[in-house]
Amino acid sequence: MATRTQARESVIGLLYAVDLGNEGIINFIDEILEDKKIRNKQKIFAINLFNGVIDNLDEIDKEIESHLTQGKIIDLGNVEKAILRLAVYETLFGELDKPIIINEAIELSKRLASDNAPKFINGVLDKIKRQK
Repeated sequence: MATRTQARESVIGLLYAVDLGNEGIINFIDEILEDKKIRNKQKIFAINLFNGVIDNLDEIDKEIESHLTQGKIIDLGNVEKAILRLAVYETLFGELDKPIIINEAIELSKRLASDNAPKFINGVLDKIKRQK
C-alpha cells in the first residue's frame, strides 16, 4: 500500500504538469495514481489534495508570494512551486500539525527539487506557520 508521502509526491507531479500548461492531465488522474499504485484511502487523499490546491490556487499563491523576500511566485522553479503550493494548502486548510507539514515538504524537496530548495521551502513555510 502506498504511503501519504507517496500520495503527496504524486500530487506534486500533477501540480507540476498543470503548471507547465498540461491542464488536460486532470482527465487522467485516476490512471496516473493507479500507475503509481496509489489506491483506496491514499488515492482519495491524493485527489482531495490535488483538487484542494487547484480550487484554492489564487489564495495559495498570494500567501506564498506575500512571504517571498525576493521576486514573485512566477520566478520560482516549477517543482519548488508545486511543493510549496501543496504544503501551503495543507497549512491553510488541512488538519495536520504545521511542523509535520513543513517536515514533509522539506523531505520531498530533498528528493525532488534543487539543492537549495529545502532551505528555501523551510524559510517560506516557517514564515507562514508563524502567521497562522
